[in-house]
Amino acid sequence: MSSPSHSRASRLRPAVAVLLVAGLLGACRADRVATTGSTYPIDVRTRHPIVLADGERTLDIFPTGIGHIDPRQRADLESFLTEYRRYGRGVLLVEMPRGVSPGLAGPVERTGAAIRHLAAEMGVPARGLQLTAYPIANPTLASPLRLSFQRMQAKVADKCGLWPRDLGVSDVRADWSNEPTWNLGCATQANFASQVADPIDLVRGRPEGRIDSVRRTQDIGQLREGKDPSTQWRQDGQTNVSNSVKSN
Repeated sequence: MSSPSHSRASRLRPAVAVLLVAGLLGACRADRVATTGSTYPIDVRTRHPIVLADGERTLDIFPTGIGHIDPRQRADLESFLTEYRRYGRGVLLVEMPRGVSPGLAGPVERTGAAIRHLAAEMGVPARGLQLTAYPIANPTLASPLRLSFQRMQAKVADKCGLWPRDLGVSDVRADWSNEPTWNLGCATQANFASQVADPIDLVRGRPEGRIDSVRRTQDIGQLREGKDPSTQWRQDGQTNVSNSVKSN
């Protein structure tokens, strides 16, 4: 007959073995997490995704000596007002400089009046335009009239120019990883986002436009008569372009 102490030792052996195995497995798991947990995405679209967010569109109009809008600034202003009517949200804010030299006070007021007049001509309602003033630091410097409004824009989610890892030889693991730097591709993504005219184009395609019913009827009529409805493009008034391509 075995002693009580021997029986307790026999019962403890399986529990101790289970704990040892669990400890070894946990050590292996911890080592695996430490090895792979520091990796970051390689695809530039994942590192620097383009998102849609509200942003501010601005335009500076510099007053001239006589207070009118020159042709260059008028073209910029017309494009800006067209964008506001199409995509703008809220009011169109016009900030006029406060504290300019006495000689520029008149041109600033006349330029502001010209902006309001042009905005009214282009269909911007009076309630959609808000006038305010901003203080200037140096009256001797050129002080523009600042126009701004809110609209949805495409932009990169994070800020370009961040370097979370040293590009030198301070981190041996990073040097041997053969991975692109974090900031690579951020400027390209930002430039692409800034060139998108309508951010909705990044979400879905546009519907098909209206068909040319006159042209379609003409082509169907030519097909019924056994004629070729394709356009016969000619070069120098003599040679058929399609024949020239085949010969080359």
